[in-house]
Amino acid sequence: MILALVTIVHVIVCLFLIAVVLLQSGTSADLAGAFGGLGSQTAFGPRSGANLLTKLTTWAAIIFMLTSFTLAIMSVRHNGGAGSVLGDSKGTPVQTPSK
Repeated sequence: MILALVTIVHVIVCLFLIAVVLLQSGTSADLAGAFGGLGSQTAFGPRSGANLLTKLTTWAAIIFMLTSFTLAIMSVRHNGGAGSVLGDSKGTPVQTPSK
């Protein structure tokens, strides 16, 4: 129950984070303009104050990290500490066609 809830929150935060990052405008024109053009004092353009989108991005990233850690810990505890995805798979030998 709790694993499903955390997974749903994680997916919603992922989609929200993608949307918020894509809505933000980029810094100056291109990389060439950032390194030595337009009177910039920093490598990637002048720093502006944090607006609503940057604050939302920060909080969405924090929630994304927390839900990622929570899902990783819960999956290890739920699966009994299985260390590998391929641990239960059985390899079949490759057979070469005979001539």
